[in-house]
This record gives sequence, C-alpha cells and structure tokens, in this order.
Amino acid sequence: MNSDESKHNEIPETPQGASDHYRQNAETSKSDGPRAVLGSQQPVTRKDTPIDSTLLVQSDALRADRDLRSGGTAESTGKPVAKSPSKRRPIALAIIPLLIIAGLALGFVPRWRQSRSTAIDTSQLAIPSVSVVPATPGTNRDGLVLPAEVRPWLEASIFARANGYLKSWDADIGAHVEAGQQLAMIETPDLDQQLEQAKAQLALAQANLHLAQVTDNRWKELLKTASVSEQAAAEKAAARETAAASVEADRANMRRVQELVSFQRVVAPFAGTVTIRAVDVGDLIVAGSGGKQLFHLAQADKLRVYVRVPQTAVAGIAPGQAASLSIPELPDDPFPAKVVTTSESISTTSRTLLVQLEVDNSQHRILPYSYGEVRFDKNAEKPALTLPSNTLLFRAEGLQVAVVNSNGIVELRKVQIGRDFGQTVEITGGVTPADRVITNPSDSLVSGITVRIQPTVAAK
Repeated sequence: MNSDESKHNEIPETPQGASDHYRQNAETSKSDGPRAVLGSQQPVTRKDTPIDSTLLVQSDALRADRDLRSGGTAESTGKPVAKSPSKRRPIALAIIPLLIIAGLALGFVPRWRQSRSTAIDTSQLAIPSVSVVPATPGTNRDGLVLPAEVRPWLEASIFARANGYLKSWDADIGAHVEAGQQLAMIETPDLDQQLEQAKAQLALAQANLHLAQVTDNRWKELLKTASVSEQAAAEKAAARETAAASVEADRANMRRVQELVSFQRVVAPFAGTVTIRAVDVGDLIVAGSGGKQLFHLAQADKLRVYVRVPQTAVAGIAPGQAASLSIPELPDDPFPAKVVTTSESISTTSRTLLVQLEVDNSQHRILPYSYGEVRFDKNAEKPALTLPSNTLLFRAEGLQVAVVNSNGIVELRKVQIGRDFGQTVEITGGVTPADRVITNPSDSLVSGITVRIQPTVAAK
C-alpha cells in the first residue's frame, strides 16, 4: 500500500454517529473478501490531531454522489471508491486566482468610481454658478409716462404799492374775484399829506407863471417904444417859460402822489381765485416786494402742465402733440392735454427737456399745484431696454454689468442708464437683447473668468 492509499484509508477519530457509519462499511468489506479486508485496515492516527466530523460527512456525501453518477454504488459493484486528488488540485489552482482577481475588482472598482466622481465634483465646484437674465425692451403699452407739475394758467403774488396800515380786507381764500375787484383797503396818512403838499406846490407854480406872463407882456409893450432894452425883454420872456415848466413839474408830482394814494385800494389784476390771504386788519404795510405778501391770486380755468422729458425721448416730442393728464385722486378719468411749447434746450443738471402742455379746467376738477402724470400716447422712439437693478456693478470705472458669452466666459461692460423705476432701470447703451447679464454679481467678479449658468426654474 502506497502512502496516498494509506492517507486515503486512514480513519480518524470521529464522534459516535460517524463511527457507526464506518463500522457498517467495515462489515461490508469483510463479506467482500481480502480486498475489503485490505481496505479496512486502519492505520494508527495521531490522537492529538482533531478531525472535523463535518468534513467526514461531506466526504461521504460526495463519494455517494459520485457513485450515483457512475451508475452504481460501492455495494453494487463491490469496489471501493477512491478519491482523485490530482484532478482537484488544478481546479483549485484555477479558482484561487479568479477569486483573487474578483476580490481586487470588487474592492478597486468602487474606489476608482468614487475617486473619479470626487474629482469631477471638485472641478465642477471650482466653477462659480451664476444666474442670468436678458435685457428686455420696455413696454410701449402705456406710452411715455412722466411726472408732471400742474400750475395755474395765470398766477400773481400781490404786494402793496403804498405804505400804511391795513384798514380792511374784502376777499378771503377761495374767493372767486373779477379783474379790478377790490381785495383790501390800506390807510395811508403820509400819502394824504404828500398829496396836499403837491397840490399846494402846483398852485404856487401856477401863481408864479401868471406873474411871469404879466411881466413878459408888459416888457414886450415897452420894447416897442424902446423904453427897455431887448436883453431885459428877453429875460422876462425866459422867466415866463421857466414858470410854465415849473407848473408842469408840480402837476406831474401831484399826479404821482395821487396814483400812490389810489393804491390804498388793493384790487385783483385779473379774474381768478384767491389762494392766499397773508394779512389782517391793522397790519403794517410796507410798499414793494420787500414787504409782506398780501394775497396770492390764481386763474385755473386753464392749466399749464410742466413735464421734463428725458433726452432719449426728446425726438418724439413736438408742439401740438396730443397727451393725457392723470391725477392720483382721479385715476380712471384722464384729461386731454396738448403740447404748447418746449424750452428747446436740454437742462445741464438733469439732461431733460422742459415741455409745457395746456389742459382745459373749466369745470375746476383739477386743483392748481397738484401732482400728476402725463402720458404721451404717440412716441416715435423705440422703447429702451430694461434690466433688473441688481445686475448693476458700481465701480470706479462707472456703472457696469457682467455679460456671459456662449463659451461661459464673463465680460464686464460699461452701461448708460436712463430712468430709474426702482426694481428695474432703463439701459440706453452697453447691452443688446441677446446678451445674458448676471444677476447679483459678486464684487470679485472680473472679465475672463469661466462661470456655469444655473438652469432657470419656471415660475408656477
């Protein structure tokens, strides 16, 4: 018996169930003769080596399965089944590398995928994400709407022309007066005395003129008889002319004082409404604009409306152009208006054109000095582009916006703005409707960097 067969037939110590199974096989071997006896020899095994009974049971099960596949059992053929270690060894050698390769693949592939995903995410996060909006044209649906100042067609601040004290007033605020109607009466004692003096001075001048005329006529008669010299006669004639001129001067002074006295009556220069009464009975009145304003008068049958049109829309404004005036307290009832004239010059401070319009207010529905809005329905200019105000960059170079081109590269552009609507502003130059402008740009944003545009979320 060789060493392989000895190892194969070697029976280790087993539990009770396994020893019964081998005892049965030994009895079967005795009935088969010397071969069975030879096969039943049990070499001495080392008792200190533990043998797993489960391996023995699995070995018996594998042996029985091979017997069934070969068409019989050991009992039917009468031959013991021998194991073939030489065939198992190549299979084991082939399986072990495959298991090693599979283990490496299972451990390496997930790590490789994870590292690759991390690298991609890192590269993506290194590119800043931005939101963009296009420059949209302003709507022309409401035309050009501008704030307006409503003023009376005629207005005047009335001051006194004579010094004195206010004797009485005849018109209070809100009174509708006609031209020439008395508004107040001023008491002028000083002017009354000046008028009396002027009259006396005129009388004295007239007396002197009469004396000069009599003397001149007498000297002319004496000159005919050569009783006086021609020089003396000429002097008397000149004195007569001087006295006549003095009379005219005194008469003019009297008329002046009379005119001043007539200013005791404060009258309305035109028909209108008294909007201010700033004096009361007994107030000291000082003549001229340096004194206190007595009344303020406004004529509101027609109104003058003043509008400042931006320079970009000046080309669409012309005298005779139709417009409409809206008042906040009457939002659903606009009033027709018409352009009367313009200043024909751009203001250097606001870069706007002052435009005057005329509005009929015969029903007195519009109060003078009100705030309103004028809408020019027919404005020939194209609407300007608008951008959200959060797209603007305020830097030393001026107002700028950040535009993203088709390659995702940022470009900073200078822009010019028109009107400011709060959340949006008019852009008069620097961008086009095809540009994509970054919203909420960071202060560190510069030209030439690459950005990633975030997808726009549709509003629900």
